[in-house]
Amino acid sequence: MKRYFMMGMAIVLALSLGAIFYGAWLNERGEFQIARRMKERSVLLRGTRVAMRPIRPRISMNVVNLDTNTMADAVALVEGRVTACLAPKGSFVRQGDTIFVLENENIPLQIQEAESNILQAQANLRRAENNYHRYQILKASDAASAQQYDDAEATYYSAEAALQVAESKLGQLRVQESRQSVAAPIDGKVLVLYRQQGAYVQSGTALALVGNFDYLYFTTPVQDKHARYLSIGQEADLVFQSKDFKKVYGTDYAAGNLGSQQTFTAAIAEIRPPVSEPAAIRNVLWQVDNRSGLLEPQTYGGVSFKARRSHDALVVPLSALTDNDKDTVFVVKEDNTVERREVKAGTDDGTYIEILSGLSEGEIVVTSGTEGLSDGEHAEVMLEDMEGVSKAR
Repeated sequence: MKRYFMMGMAIVLALSLGAIFYGAWLNERGEFQIARRMKERSVLLRGTRVAMRPIRPRISMNVVNLDTNTMADAVALVEGRVTACLAPKGSFVRQGDTIFVLENENIPLQIQEAESNILQAQANLRRAENNYHRYQILKASDAASAQQYDDAEATYYSAEAALQVAESKLGQLRVQESRQSVAAPIDGKVLVLYRQQGAYVQSGTALALVGNFDYLYFTTPVQDKHARYLSIGQEADLVFQSKDFKKVYGTDYAAGNLGSQQTFTAAIAEIRPPVSEPAAIRNVLWQVDNRSGLLEPQTYGGVSFKARRSHDALVVPLSALTDNDKDTVFVVKEDNTVERREVKAGTDDGTYIEILSGLSEGEIVVTSGTEGLSDGEHAEVMLEDMEGVSKAR
């Protein structure tokens, strides 16, 4: 009986061990199959070949501060009361045109007094001159002393100087009289009238703001990788995202403008330092053609401009870059596995980005489905050319 019990226990133990080993074998076999399946798994992706193509660099800016070097105040150069405004707000004036007329009641009286002083000085000079000539004759015949002659000569020169002072004073008053007309300092539109008819102003008071906004300027820092393609006079299309162009000075719109659809021409006026000198960042001064009258000197948000001149570059779609730093792509290798690779990117045009190093022409980069992708994964790639046509690979 004991022997049968022992045999039963042995059989139970053997079955238990067999079950354990079988379970372990099944587990190992399952993990192996899962690993093999994972290894053989193929991810469906989209991609494109790295290629040479023309690219027009585009730069986006959060804000642009437009300024002008043709805006100046018309300033009163004498005190007086405004008696007339000859150039209303919004009117176009040429440099030297009269905008305001002032009246200073003291100037006519001072001119009259100065003219009287000149007449008096002229009479004094004639008497002194006659006396001086008489003493010249008397001295020559020893009928007058040297002291008398010197006194007559000094009186003559003093009367001559007094006349010059009186004439100079009248000249100053004539200038003051002419300054009662306040002239435009530059060509442009009258943007602001600071004073109205009837106001009394002091010398040095700004009466009107005159400006010409046909051309505006802004400066932007540009990385050397972008600036190396720029040159003086090069033009770009400037686009504003703003749908409403706020008119700070209330200037008119020119005929034929396209409103929010307007594209402006910006030309490079200066690059500092020049591209011939090494620098990581350069300041580029742009001149904006604003003859449509839509823009004014102020800050605008959401602006981008694209160069009109293109250059050939090795490019990939922007969608191929996997991070915000734009320095990583996934490359599809010959064995249909993907490889994460670091690249050095250059300028972009909003669709494609220039690759300066890290890729070769003809290589395939992944353009979609990169989230969660890792090195070594198998991939089935649907190739798209630069025009978006799909091809199986």
